[in-house]
Amino acid sequence: MTIAIICLIIGGLLGFFVNINVTAVASVYIAIAIFACFDSIMGGIVAATNKKFDLLVFLTGLFSNSVLSIAIIFLGTKLGIDLYVPIVIVFSIRIFQNFAIIRIFLLNKWRNFVKIERDAEKKD
Repeated sequence: MTIAIICLIIGGLLGFFVNINVTAVASVYIAIAIFACFDSIMGGIVAATNKKFDLLVFLTGLFSNSVLSIAIIFLGTKLGIDLYVPIVIVFSIRIFQNFAIIRIFLLNKWRNFVKIERDAEKKD
């Protein structure tokens, strides 16, 4: 966990201080790749809360989601169809579903903690 936080801080600092110019065409593909990665991260957190996290499944999902979504947008661009919006909608739905699962998990954990604290106070 600490390695992930350190990498996140380093990546944030690099993104803040390094000036990289991205073309308008590439920005669409990068935005979708970021959406796909965020979806995979949320799915990984849900898997971890269910104690079913597998690093290999997470990494393959991370890269395959990104590549597949970029390929779909590229194909849509070549066919003259804007497939950016449907992919954003699908990833948004999945991200919000995963967020709801994480939220419920954390609320149940908090409720159990509060209940244990109350029971301990009653015994005293």
